[in-house]
Amino acid sequence: MGIYEISLATVVGINIILALGLNMISGFCGQISLGHAAFYGIGAYTAALLAKAGTPLPAAIAAGMVLSGVAGLIVGLTSLRVRHDFLAITTMGVGFLFLGIVRQQEALGGEMGVSGIPAPGLDKVAYLILVLVLAALFTGFSLWIKHSWMGFAFDAVADDEDTARVVSVDVAAYKLTAFAMGTAIAGVAGGLYTFFARFLMPDDFGFITSITILAMVAIGGIGSVFGVIVATIILTLMPEFFRFISDYKLLVYGTLLFAVMRFAPEGLAGFARSIVGLIRKSARKKEAA
Repeated sequence: MGIYEISLATVVGINIILALGLNMISGFCGQISLGHAAFYGIGAYTAALLAKAGTPLPAAIAAGMVLSGVAGLIVGLTSLRVRHDFLAITTMGVGFLFLGIVRQQEALGGEMGVSGIPAPGLDKVAYLILVLVLAALFTGFSLWIKHSWMGFAFDAVADDEDTARVVSVDVAAYKLTAFAMGTAIAGVAGGLYTFFARFLMPDDFGFITSITILAMVAIGGIGSVFGVIVATIILTLMPEFFRFISDYKLLVYGTLLFAVMRFAPEGLAGFARSIVGLIRKSARKKEAA
């Protein structure tokens, strides 16, 4: 692979980690978040400042993960009192708050962003391998959570919080856990992006980024690990392979999101299950005949 292909694959891997983090919150636990890019940014800025201070890559990314997780835990506390649309507005506000702080603080680079971030100490191929290994680990972690007792509790909270309480599910604890884990994963993605780009701008972590992440999760299928991965790959590569839509990326994403919500509410994963079901049904009819 050339440098372009390696860089593109690295971006895909980072986006997969980022989308899996939001899927943990919105897909598994049913908590709407429109400010996921803020936690992505917290991880990125934390790693950038620590890297410039001489902190090695593993420690810088780990610190960004922890700080993003703590921030997510704090935001998760608000989810205990608000639901649905009000939670979406609250998380949206967190995203704008993050941008406001970053833009006003010279220590964080202000409007000019953060430059001069040291190289990760790995060549591009080695860094791609690192990103893909972490993406695979978080994929495995997501699958393990989904099929564990915690995943079943998340499903109960997502379906009906009041009913979940009746069957002794600690709704508050699981909401906080989902926010902490999902935002911590976003922090890892942010740290990886820092050492990949080596230059950060506030707009990299704005509302549009949050909507793009949400589109990846929704189009892939809320709660589906592999569906989210497939959608992330498609939406990341689409502007690269079809250059003529690059300037209309948000329009295309919005159209796809509308189409999926209208004709396939369960996303690509649900559509695939429907197709498989039809094929099996047709096969059974043939066998019966």
